[in-house]
Amino acid sequence: MLTRLALAWSRDSDHKIYVQDRMREVGRRSLGMVGRRRAHVYLCLRRRQAHGQGRRSDALVDVTAQFGARSTDDAIAFVAGLKRCGRYQTDVY
Repeated sequence: MLTRLALAWSRDSDHKIYVQDRMREVGRRSLGMVGRRRAHVYLCLRRRQAHGQGRRSDALVDVTAQFGARSTDDAIAFVAGLKRCGRYQTDVY
């Protein structure tokens, strides 16, 4: 069930909104959903944007460290755990 959707359109207007910026913007609420409610993070990217996929993971690590009161190493481990159990997924179209 989809309960939260955050869109970022970096190519469709003069005002660029990037995925990693949107993740930081909704970080506190989203992290609560991922941490306590076992929500999933799903990113859908255009093929030509997929090369920056590491920036999205870095943004999730930043949000986890900042709003989850974790060290950077703990945040990296948390995001790696999300990936391992299939709760952090990406799709490229």
